[in-house]
This record gives sequence, structure tokens and C-alpha cells, in this order.
Amino acid sequence: MKGILGKKVGMTQVFTKNGKLIPVTVIEVEPNVVTQIKTVETDGYDAIQLATTTVKEKHSNKAKIGHTKKANTAPKRFLKELRGVNVNDYTLGQEINIDVFKEGEMVDVSGISKGKGYQGVIKRWNQSRGPMGHGSQYHRGVGSLGTLLPMHVLKGKKMPGHMGSAATTIQNLEIVSVDLENNVILVKGNVPGPKKSLVMVKTAVKNSDKVNEVPELITYEEVKVTEETVNEEETKEENVGE
Repeated sequence: MKGILGKKVGMTQVFTKNGKLIPVTVIEVEPNVVTQIKTVETDGYDAIQLATTTVKEKHSNKAKIGHTKKANTAPKRFLKELRGVNVNDYTLGQEINIDVFKEGEMVDVSGISKGKGYQGVIKRWNQSRGPMGHGSQYHRGVGSLGTLLPMHVLKGKKMPGHMGSAATTIQNLEIVSVDLENNVILVKGNVPGPKKSLVMVKTAVKNSDKVNEVPELITYEEVKVTEETVNEEETKEENVGE
């Protein structure tokens, strides 16, 4: 198990050299720092604590400053535990970069989903509406709330309420590209949360050993060279015609 904290930038699309379009989510990753190592002997379980996004000391407090100083690093905005790792492979203050992952690997991405506010049962639980015509007077209601014998609403009844803004994990996503120059990971498909939200990218639980074939992507430099070649050919044709 391995993982890293990043920031969801948004979605875009990339093209392979055989003409296939791949929708991807851009995850920007600032180098993570191991700020704490937990073991079974001291804490009852094995885990490491990752920290990212450096902040000024005036925007932090003494507790956070003291905690990160043990790892010989500046105060961080986000700290999160990662369990299931081999703690012997990590040291306090160690930096973790995006090169821990490689293209084609399968990962699980966790984050806080977008908040939807107060919603009814149709949007929140995908229930069906009532008849819209013939004077039914029942369109998007909750429906029957209880049975005759208990004479109260049963526990677990699906009701209107707050929707979204919950911890969510999307499994088995493929890493399309790892851009070391820009500290960016491109993950195929969508990941939880709004833009600029914190996400955890970690090894897939169900397909940890699976590595897909890496598609050859068209880069900006290749597109630029192609456009210049086309423009030169058009210019030569115009000169010949004259």
C-alpha cells in the first residue's frame, strides 16, 4: 500500500496517438512529508501521517508548529493518516513525490464529495415520482412513512435531508500520466470533490497488482511541430501557384 495527498485541479481530456480521447482528472501534488509514524507497539496499529501544503507560521498555531518541527519541516495545512503501509519503509521527515506511482497503475481516490444541500427523496435516493396528470395531486412526495402495526416511522427510512459533503472513495481508476516536471497526476475518469479540494490517491484495494498498458499520448510539442509543418507546406504550395 502506498499513497499521496494532492489537490484536485479539475477535469480535461488527452488524446492518444491512435486517435482515442481519454477524459482525465488533473491532481496537483505538492511533495508530501511524513510527519508521524505509528506502530502497533505505541499506537495499536501501523500507519504513517502525511502532510502537504505549506503555510506561514503566523497562520498556524503552536501545536501544529511543534508537531511538524519534529519532522524538520514547515507547518502544513493538511495532515492525513495512511494505514496498511509497511512503516519500516518510511522515516520521519521523509519526502514523498508523485514518482511513487507509475503510469498504468490502478488506484483508489478518496475525498469529500460535493455538497448538494437539502434534497428530496427523488434526487437523494433516486425514487420515482408520482403521476403528473389526471389530478393526482401527488408528484414528488415522500410517500408512505410507516406501517400499520408499529405505528411509527421505521428506522432507516429514506427521507429528504442533507445530501453530499461526505467521505467518498472511487475505486479502480487508472493513472494515465505522471508529470514530474509539473508535479501533476492525470487519473482516468472523475474523482470525488469540488475543484481545489484535498484528495488521497492510494493503491487500489481490489487490483493492487494490475498494471495496464500505457497509452502513447500526443504532447503539446508534437502538436506544435505538426502545425508548423502544415503551415510550411501550405506556404510552399502558395509560392508554387504564384
